[in-house]
Amino acid sequence: MTSIEADYLVIGAGAMGMAFVDTMLTETGSTIVLVDDNHQPGGHWNWVYPFVRLHQPSAYYGVNSRALGNEDWIDEAGPNAGFFELATGHEVCAYYDQVMRHQLLPTGRLSYFPSSHYLGDNRFRTLDGAEHTVAVRRRVVDATYLLTVVQSMRSAPFSVDDGVDVVTPNDLPRRAAGREHYTIVGGGKTGMDCCLWLMRSGVGPERLRWIMPRDSWLLNRANIQPGERFVKTLRESIASRMAAIAEATSIDDLFLRLEADGTVFRLDPDRTPTMYHCAIVSAGELEQLRLIQDVVRQGHLERAEHDRIVLRGGELEVPAPSLYVDCTTQGLPRPPSVPVFDGDRITLQSVRGCQQVFSSAFIAHVEAGYADDATRNDLCAPIPHPDAPVDWLRILLSDNEAQVRWLKDPELMDWLKACRLNVLRDLFPDFTDKPRVRDRAFGALTSALTKTNAQLEALMERG
Repeated sequence: MTSIEADYLVIGAGAMGMAFVDTMLTETGSTIVLVDDNHQPGGHWNWVYPFVRLHQPSAYYGVNSRALGNEDWIDEAGPNAGFFELATGHEVCAYYDQVMRHQLLPTGRLSYFPSSHYLGDNRFRTLDGAEHTVAVRRRVVDATYLLTVVQSMRSAPFSVDDGVDVVTPNDLPRRAAGREHYTIVGGGKTGMDCCLWLMRSGVGPERLRWIMPRDSWLLNRANIQPGERFVKTLRESIASRMAAIAEATSIDDLFLRLEADGTVFRLDPDRTPTMYHCAIVSAGELEQLRLIQDVVRQGHLERAEHDRIVLRGGELEVPAPSLYVDCTTQGLPRPPSVPVFDGDRITLQSVRGCQQVFSSAFIAHVEAGYADDATRNDLCAPIPHPDAPVDWLRILLSDNEAQVRWLKDPELMDWLKACRLNVLRDLFPDFTDKPRVRDRAFGALTSALTKTNAQLEALMERG
């Protein structure tokens, strides 16, 4: 057994772990040991299906010190036309490999151990079977608390008759040819991706059956574009959202108002969604998805037989021999929140709703720049991932509360203004050498956010 000394031991080289390590190495002189089960950095991106793309712009994904792709690239064709590019899964994996080889390791302050399993108690086992102990001077950082599990990492949760074909999205491209019919199991973003890929590949929507246990409210990608060219749209969408909250009489009424102003979408205008998972689509993607008419809303699939499917809410005939595509994982995990900073441990979590990589970089900056954990935890209150529509309100309430805390710290606001991973980085003008103007603007925003939060709390109390 060997012993290694370092300031930090980071467990997990996924998107959150990489964002944390990058910021710590950039902003401090710390030494870090990074341990990961996978053979290369990127976490669940090493396991994703080949046609996956980011659902948010590449312009604010990855690590803070290095752009993912070209930050000025706007798609000119397809359903994402007019918006910042969406990196493919292969591009994301290559990006993290380049960040590791060309930026992090050359600092000389990172010891990276891929294909290694963390055993607890600051110990890990490498691929050759050797065990190592890390003498940690400052903290252990858990970057696996929000570990994403994709379909290829586990078996299907429903049973099938012998001879009925079930594939993960990873196997869909090589198993899809020559099929009469396809059954997409799961109503989340992975299910949407599979439907869209099949239709882009020439499969008519009449050959698709989509099993959707719950309808979902979806975010409009047009309103989450970073950069100066979209800042007017971003400001208008925030103002429209605040007006909708002020005028709404109930949660259902609020979502109708948000839908009317283009903040959110839903697949079927006649069905009230019961799910919200921060899924992001463009209007063009939504138009394509609406071409699918055979959408089954009878609960989760329990069994697939040759001539019928058994669902929690009933049974249906199978119109033709079908290829089943398992898209049933929950996506974003929802463990209970714990303090981010707790003695000799940091647990990476979202401190802005559904923005994990930004949150990890932010946590690292706060760790480096503030002296005590009470202050750090006040700035980094965890925000659990959503499940139901009411969670849209809960997350916005928490985001607003965090923003009010951050507005009190001019130096922190300067960091946020410069942070590549911050989708709101261009929201505020440059207040350099204008402290009085800045104070008035931040004071007005604090008042507006506080008022909005009171209205959100009232809507949540009404239900």
